[in-house]
Amino acid sequence: MLGFYDYTVWLTYASLVSAGAGILFSLQGNGHPYVGIFFLMISGLCDAFDGRVARSKKDRTEMEKKFGVQIDSLADLVAFGVLPICVGSAMLRVYETIPSVASKLRINCNGLILNILTIAIMLFFLLAALIRLAYFNVTEEERQKKESGGRKYYEGLPVTSSAIIFPLILTIQYIQPADITPLYFLGLLLVGIAFISKFKVPKPGLREILIMIGIGALDFLILLFFMVLK
Repeated sequence: MLGFYDYTVWLTYASLVSAGAGILFSLQGNGHPYVGIFFLMISGLCDAFDGRVARSKKDRTEMEKKFGVQIDSLADLVAFGVLPICVGSAMLRVYETIPSVASKLRINCNGLILNILTIAIMLFFLLAALIRLAYFNVTEEERQKKESGGRKYYEGLPVTSSAIIFPLILTIQYIQPADITPLYFLGLLLVGIAFISKFKVPKPGLREILIMIGIGALDFLILLFFMVLK
């Protein structure tokens, strides 16, 4: 068979499968955005350790290394680029934000203007994630030609931050009664801009990764508690 299937790529494959499940659950007729957000957090957990697992195998061939880089970026685009906008689409359907907001702002044509705006934001976010991942791959390849070891800083906000930011936004829905769908789309816009902005972000070490996992786990439990309670 084509491809590689040893343990070094299992977490990346799992991240993609989780993202695919989240997309399908978000977009189906009776899907719910909170189900999609659970799968987003699972993808984030897989991504947090896939690189460390891959580097644990010392005898990887150059082809295995390049394959790992390619599938990691492709999986990240689906998990942290496509899935968040599918969650946003599910929010629009479940909470019917467009008709209610359109009514308040007296926008005709069944919220056509807001519909176009939300679609534009989602497409911008997806494009920004794609550009961010491609730019990182190119610059990382050039960096490795000049210096050895891992990088200390990222340029622009890493796309994997989606796994922390958007679950936290959705948690707000259970803290207060107002519909937070507009806030979610504002988050998509700002995070998309951060993906392609030129600023340095320190690369997290194991300690920082474990802290973020702890935050994600707490958020996961809070969302699960409120969903079961509701």
